[in-house]
Amino acid sequence: MSMKKIIFSLAALAILQTITAQTHTAASQLPDLPTSRLTNLPPSRLPDTLSSPLLPVIVTANKYEQKQNETGKVLTVISREQLERASARSLTEILNEQTGIVINGANNNPGTNQTVNIRGAAGANTLILIDGVPAYDPSGITSEFDLNYINVNQVERVEILKGAQSTLYGSDAVAGVINIITKKKANQPVGGYGSVAAGTYNTGNMAAGINGSKSGWQYNAGYTYTHSEGFSAAYDPTGTAGFRNKPYTGQGLNASVGYDAGKGFSIRAYSHVNQYKAAVAAGAFTDAWDYTINDKNLQLGTTAGYMVGTTKLVFNYQYNTVNRAYVQDSNLADPTDYQNGSYTGYAHFAELYGSFKLGKHVQLVTGADVRYNTTKQAYFSSSIYGPYSTALGDSAKTTQEGVYASAIVQTLAGFTVEFGGRVNNHSIYGFNGTYSLSPSYKINDRIKLYGTVASAYRAPSLYQLYSEYGNKALKPEQSQNYEAGIQYAARIITARVTVFKRDINNVIYFYTDPVTYASQYINQDKQNDNGLEAELQANICKAFSVSANYTYTDGNIHTASGFTGKDTALYNHYRVPRNLFNLQVNLLPTPQLYVGLHLRAVSSHEEPAYMEPPINVAGYYTLDVVGEYAFTKQLKLFANLYNVTNQQYFDIRGYNSKRFNCMAGARFAF
Repeated sequence: MSMKKIIFSLAALAILQTITAQTHTAASQLPDLPTSRLTNLPPSRLPDTLSSPLLPVIVTANKYEQKQNETGKVLTVISREQLERASARSLTEILNEQTGIVINGANNNPGTNQTVNIRGAAGANTLILIDGVPAYDPSGITSEFDLNYINVNQVERVEILKGAQSTLYGSDAVAGVINIITKKKANQPVGGYGSVAAGTYNTGNMAAGINGSKSGWQYNAGYTYTHSEGFSAAYDPTGTAGFRNKPYTGQGLNASVGYDAGKGFSIRAYSHVNQYKAAVAAGAFTDAWDYTINDKNLQLGTTAGYMVGTTKLVFNYQYNTVNRAYVQDSNLADPTDYQNGSYTGYAHFAELYGSFKLGKHVQLVTGADVRYNTTKQAYFSSSIYGPYSTALGDSAKTTQEGVYASAIVQTLAGFTVEFGGRVNNHSIYGFNGTYSLSPSYKINDRIKLYGTVASAYRAPSLYQLYSEYGNKALKPEQSQNYEAGIQYAARIITARVTVFKRDINNVIYFYTDPVTYASQYINQDKQNDNGLEAELQANICKAFSVSANYTYTDGNIHTASGFTGKDTALYNHYRVPRNLFNLQVNLLPTPQLYVGLHLRAVSSHEEPAYMEPPINVAGYYTLDVVGEYAFTKQLKLFANLYNVTNQQYFDIRGYNSKRFNCMAGARFAF
């Protein structure tokens, strides 16, 4: 599908709205609709994005509960209903279909490294939150959290907040944050839920849990398990090399207990234990006989809240540890090759903040947080080139303290402005600061204009500071971010268009001296990104709706040549296509039956090559058909067909993506 056809289709739907707006009634999460317009369709007949008769209540935008239409920030909610209808998929596969998001590895063999790119930014520029608390992996080259740990059956909903968010959330929130909100309680003394599914690649998964609330107490405990025999992770262009399938096993246990003591005080303690083991390839186009990873993640924490009138205080503490073990006994290219690596990271996060209502039109959020990271690492390899080993000990650690404040001012004239700032102190590089300014204006009940000017930062990781390539003189990456958009909400069509621009200075760069071949992390490059996001939903009637999103991204990196000293600009959005299009058709022929059609069209992208020009990787499309039938409110059956046209495509050159595959199963609740 050409981009001209995509744009033409979006324009045609907008014209359709102006003709039919006075004769139909519908609603969407995207628009700024009055609540009264959202009560005309029964919830059981609404498509995924309309699962509630009320606008969703969000927490990620400003750290306190508010309606989604009360912020000028670009935020998307993936509801529990949407997650359930896609529960046979991984969380990253679901995120990969959202506007402006590309996750390399989402469509590959289970256990593949998942790299999250929002608006073309490198993966380390997206911050993952678990129930509003930053999740890190201090043992990695960057501090990216591995989304392989999270099973979609553990999740209640997901809030995706795009743009610079370092004022409230600190380091890494450069391109946006993804807040994964886990299951917690049921509105009854004893409730239960579960699912079973099986499908292609000898894949099976199950989930079971129990939750409830009574006399102020609330609890949740759930277990998830997934196993797949998988397929060959590396691509064999000859088809004769005998590459092996790569099995995957993952499991998780979540538990929480809370108590509402009355008089405004509540407290909750929780734990998340997740582990997975996977066989992986030796590299692009290269199989391995016995190369396995065994990764574990433990999160323990507590959150407490105290509310007096309209003032709310919140305290969060979390301990997070990651242990990653890699063993490679041999590979086909070099049977003598042996590698063994152990990487353990420890993180502590504590935060205290308050939300204060100042009069009728002003909300103030202010607080302080501290995070402590440390790692222990050991690596050994032996090959035809001889043995090699490295290690990091207890000295590899950093501390960050931050103080922040943000105010939201609303006026009766339809104008809202959000502004704030943060001061951060890092134990290695010292102080840095950020600010944010987000005005929005309601022209009328249908149209809202919004924009943001904000700065953000990413602190260097422990590996970049302390490893054999480390450099303690590194500065944080600093970015300047701009976005502006328009949101339109009518009775049939809702739409949002956002343009964005991001300039990053002091980009952390892995530099190799061309004469001595000595390597080190340095601050050198400048990164410039820009693009456009368009989202549209058409609710044609009670039983039929269509939603679509389109993303365009572009970017260049500016590097000073080591030989001439001149600035050179190169396109560098490797593995991120310039054009992405997603289309979803929702059919509800009866209150019990749901059928969805999903089309994803991806343009070509470039793959980096060592000492050679980038390699062009062809674009592709995939088509999915999903179905669900509810026998009762407590029992639903589903059958999902993915990539039904059996396309062969590559998100990462040299690694296989899923061909035609299917999953079927049942979900239950009581």
